[in-house]
Amino acid sequence: MISETLRPMTSADVSAVLKLERELFGEEAWSRAMLRGELAQQPESRHYLVAEDNGAITGYAGLLAAGSQGDVLTLAVTADRWGRGTGSALLEALLAEAARRGCSEVFLEVRIDNARAQQLYRRFGFVQIGVRRGYYQPSGADALVMRRELGPAPAAPAGPPGPAAPPGPAGPAGLPGQAACGRPREGSRE
Repeated sequence: MISETLRPMTSADVSAVLKLERELFGEEAWSRAMLRGELAQQPESRHYLVAEDNGAITGYAGLLAAGSQGDVLTLAVTADRWGRGTGSALLEALLAEAARRGCSEVFLEVRIDNARAQQLYRRFGFVQIGVRRGYYQPSGADALVMRRELGPAPAAPAGPPGPAAPPGPAGPAGLPGQAACGRPREGSRE
């Protein structure tokens, strides 16, 4: 169970989010300009949230909604919060927002070596639909492309939240061969 509060990400959160980005993703972290560019598109096509506990950002996530498709662009949680439900809460909030915006399906990319994140997504009904070779740069790591239909799709199981996905970039998917804003992310870097 989490003690954090989820709230919309604002420009005042950029520095704290970028610090977490660099800690979790190193060379593959988003830049200040990328993150500001994403926030500038909120709420029209983007929805970004932070998880906050006593003034500290413990996680964040972002969604792109375009027509009937949603894309989890990023989802990340501080390592000390893994397995405590933060990632689940963020993902559940993104899925609810996608449904509210009329999306019938949600896509994401997740590093092929990020088993923790993949487990989170599968618990929420995502299934693998493909692989993108060399998707993450500069590492060249492959990404699994995952998809979930919205509507009466399975929800996360009741009971203890289980392990949250390890931080990992969430990637824009859904538009074949394209990354939203040209930035590869892992379906959940969380």
